[in-house]
Amino acid sequence: MKRKLLAVAMTLAMTAGMLAGCSGGSKAPETKAPETTTTAAAAETTKAAETTTAAAKTEKKDGVLIGVAMPTKDLQRWNQDGSNMKKELEAAGYKVDLQYASNDVQTQVSQIENMISNGCKMLVIASIDGSSLGEPLSQAKSMGIPVIAYDRLIMNSDAVTYYATFDNYKVGQKQGEYLEKSLGLDKAGDPKNIEFFTGDPADNNCKFFFGGAMDVLKKYVDNGRLVVKSGQTAFEQVATEKWDSEKAQNRMDTIIAGNYSDGTVLDAVLCSNDSTALGVENALASSYTGKYPIITGQDCDIANVKNMIQGKQAMSVFKDTRTLATQVVKMVDSVMQGGKAEINDTKSYDNGTGIIPTYLCDPVVVTVDNYKEMLITSGYYTEDQLK
Repeated sequence: MKRKLLAVAMTLAMTAGMLAGCSGGSKAPETKAPETTTTAAAAETTKAAETTTAAAKTEKKDGVLIGVAMPTKDLQRWNQDGSNMKKELEAAGYKVDLQYASNDVQTQVSQIENMISNGCKMLVIASIDGSSLGEPLSQAKSMGIPVIAYDRLIMNSDAVTYYATFDNYKVGQKQGEYLEKSLGLDKAGDPKNIEFFTGDPADNNCKFFFGGAMDVLKKYVDNGRLVVKSGQTAFEQVATEKWDSEKAQNRMDTIIAGNYSDGTVLDAVLCSNDSTALGVENALASSYTGKYPIITGQDCDIANVKNMIQGKQAMSVFKDTRTLATQVVKMVDSVMQGGKAEINDTKSYDNGTGIIPTYLCDPVVVTVDNYKEMLITSGYYTEDQLK
């Protein structure tokens, strides 16, 4: 019995050894070949998926129409804003319906309604009157069309998805700080005479520009270091409808005639932008004979930069519209791809229906000392344009 059991055990051991030997001889090719094939197949699948996703995104952009509504061609900056926006959106793969409204509210309303009916999938709007677009924006909201308010906040509409602009409070603050330093207001000395010019009361930005400047300058008006001979200091008194240069010039003519025609020196004029500054400069050229005042501005329009070079304007706050256009295109692209736009401010801009998520670009001060670097070297203007 013991011999039979021993024989069985030896037979089983030999069989196991043979099986082990066969298994060891085929292990490498049988195991590794499938792993290599599986890894390569997975890589191809991933690559194909990425290609399909990229193609889908490109296809999603192709033929997508974006509506861009600008207020007017009468001001240089809006021409630049519109052309920059169109160029960059088209480069990103979109079609663009760009319209200018000649500073007429009803024309802009009609243009936006047409953009919606023509199939625009997103709207970028620089409004003429931020409170007058309720009807077309209600249409946009009902159709699920996102809206970006461009540089001017659209008021009293819950259809506004995002707001993109420069830090408008900082624009006014920089103007006020420039005057504070240039006039030596923080030091002892004789009072300085100043006049104030801001822009269109229908433009929500206006209150930020003027507010930022007055937060710097008001204490000097209150303590007598700054004297406003015209007595016009309230926003409503110094506003300029539609930022119109001629209206600014007419008002300045009246101020000069009533307060500075007797030889009284005008030391400074706070102008919230370049179109109002240009009107003030034209008035000074025609009817003011005293020492030339320090004049602020904004936008670095060509005519004003030329005046800066000639000593007729001290500074302008530069808002590089290329930077803003680039940021807005990124915002459009993010939303059109189903994501959320980049923002950096969730506190400052309430349009009457709540805080609008905002992206703020930084403005910079340009003077005769740095205009070549900021405007020519950067490619914003050519040297010939400023001759």
